[in-house]
Amino acid sequence: MNGIATILEYLNAVPAWYLATSVDGQPHVRPFSFAAEEHGKIWFCTATTKDVWEELLENQRFEATSWWPGHGWLILRGKAGLEDLVGEEVRTAGYEHLESLGEHYDGPHDETLVFFSVEEPQAWICNHDEWVPVEL
Repeated sequence: MNGIATILEYLNAVPAWYLATSVDGQPHVRPFSFAAEEHGKIWFCTATTKDVWEELLENQRFEATSWWPGHGWLILRGKAGLEDLVGEEVRTAGYEHLESLGEHYDGPHDETLVFFSVEEPQAWICNHDEWVPVEL
């Protein structure tokens, strides 16, 4: 399995995982639950109306983590690629996922929906004894 597939498996195996940003020296952590692959990159979906988007505009560095019971946990570090270049399939999947969480948008092309890629990714699969790098 390639590195992107491994990361997506960890992120999508659980109902929610956590993404952290940092602005003005203050970390901010929130649950996320949508991740997809397109163009050889991992993509996340959010909205321009959310604090996380404003924080990523200020500081593109983030870290995400997901604990998959029985498998350990994933640590993913990267820089948010803020140019929204996803195709129709990922855009629709992100829209439908956020709608299923109770958020409301005017379709997959709502101007407040935004997708960001994981640039300069570094990832590890961890357990209590070791950290194993994920080859990307």
